[in-house]
Amino acid sequence: MSGAQMNDDLNEQLNIIVDTANRIFADRVDKAMLDAAEAGRFPVELWQSVVSTGFHQVGSADSGTGLPELFALLEVSGRYAVPLPLAENLLANAWAGAADGLSSVGLWQGDVITDIPWGRSAVRVIGIRPDSRAVVVVEPVDRSVNGSNMAGEARDRIAIPSGSRTMTIASDPWSLLALARAAQTAGALRTVLESALGYAGDREQFGRSLSKFQAIQHSLAVQAAEVAAARRAVWAAVDSLDTERARAEVAVAKIRTGEASGVVGEAAHQVFGAIGYTYEHRLHHFTRRAWAWRDEYGNEFTWQRELGSMIAGGGPDAVWSFISGR
Repeated sequence: MSGAQMNDDLNEQLNIIVDTANRIFADRVDKAMLDAAEAGRFPVELWQSVVSTGFHQVGSADSGTGLPELFALLEVSGRYAVPLPLAENLLANAWAGAADGLSSVGLWQGDVITDIPWGRSAVRVIGIRPDSRAVVVVEPVDRSVNGSNMAGEARDRIAIPSGSRTMTIASDPWSLLALARAAQTAGALRTVLESALGYAGDREQFGRSLSKFQAIQHSLAVQAAEVAAARRAVWAAVDSLDTERARAEVAVAKIRTGEASGVVGEAAHQVFGAIGYTYEHRLHHFTRRAWAWRDEYGNEFTWQRELGSMIAGGGPDAVWSFISGR
């Protein structure tokens, strides 16, 4: 099979996954579900829909899909603020094989795993360290519900039982988790932009729509540029995953989406005015996720330091080739 044919097949598969995910999430994820998830209710019916389509195994060894499809699905999930630990489940299945139920991933710290999305509902939890070491806990017994992130998403904690299996993950799991958050952030910001565009076109002030005001036009243009740059950075990182530049490209993606989440979130709330700050409006479900996700698996400042170290480590003669090379 030629390289062009392989690319055509991959694009077709990506389009099928994206189109199907858009239909499922558009039909099932609404504000009531998001509010209920923030109140601690796991969206069982939504999870069952994901499982029935096979989306819970995208990216795993036996699924016939790879990382491009996995990250495409995660970007779509971000567009709808899907209240499932989809990134963690998909990556856990890719690393340790598919589980019979929900898997999640948290931070391995001593004898506990912390910050586990929906750890209270998971049948398997994988604790990750930045050095790629991992511990696998099946059917956790000692769980504690220890709160949520800024977006109200469940973040739990479990004790690691003695004798739990440990493993080393060869695929740089920390980078993949960071890229997963970047992809979800890019998706959420896309929805924020679309919402701001729609509101500015519909809302009238002084006899004309908000979109006719130069200041609003400028704000929307800035938001559009930020969203485009964030998405481009994410997909450049996805394209680089099998190359030696992968870690650097992931750093750029996490940096760029983190910066965009601040700019787009602030500008969109300014466009909406007072109504956008109310809990009753849906805007906050996306802006708060973008703001929360920018800090998970390293914020932009953490990744900026690492990227700077990579560039400095090559010496002054290698700076241009690092910047221009792919």
